[in-house]
Amino acid sequence: MSKLHEFTPALIVVDMQYDFVYGSLAVPDAPSIIGIVNSMIDLPFAAKIGTKDYHPPDHISFASTHAKPLFSKITIYPPGGKKDKSRALGQILWPDHCVASSPGSEFVKDLRSQELDAVVHKGTHRDVESYSAFHDPWRITMTELPKLLAGRGITDVYICGLAGDYCVKYSALDAVKLGYRTWVVRDAVRSVSDAGVEWGEMEANGVRVIKCDDVRRRMERQTKLG
Repeated sequence: MSKLHEFTPALIVVDMQYDFVYGSLAVPDAPSIIGIVNSMIDLPFAAKIGTKDYHPPDHISFASTHAKPLFSKITIYPPGGKKDKSRALGQILWPDHCVASSPGSEFVKDLRSQELDAVVHKGTHRDVESYSAFHDPWRITMTELPKLLAGRGITDVYICGLAGDYCVKYSALDAVKLGYRTWVVRDAVRSVSDAGVEWGEMEANGVRVIKCDDVRRRMERQTKLG
């Protein structure tokens, strides 16, 4: 069978953590997707992987680190070198959130996290933001996710969780760049903004948008085909 027709799917559950659902950086309507995400976890994916924002207490994305107002913006550069304007990025300053080992960094209790095969931490470097579950924008820090997917021979990636316009979007865009057929489960995602522009951006870059029921039907069909 050619690679084109192989189907070895993975589920990536992005950042279903207390601080993003109920806490300091709660995404609007986030609690409403817990049951939907659980229904995705119930499906027979070849790999089920959760991600966590897992920041040091003085992370570069925290307003408190810079003594600046919440949601203001700064410019950040790759650490360890001079400020190269060609590699500069804008950074929104968030409330402290998902500090490593804090209650806010834990998965919400109603999530079936015990059924996940692995958990990937991101944003662990003090001076590097990482919305993507694969790597930071400069590829200074790589997570374990690429190795986990490669080790299972994954062909298709299904992404759900929080937030659609940040970590879900950047994870999906990177998955496409890495050669995976990439799907985002729209009814199992919530976003910070209600503008919805992220969906068009993802689709324009090769991400497929799908609904939970369609994922379930596809998985059932593939199971019957063996």
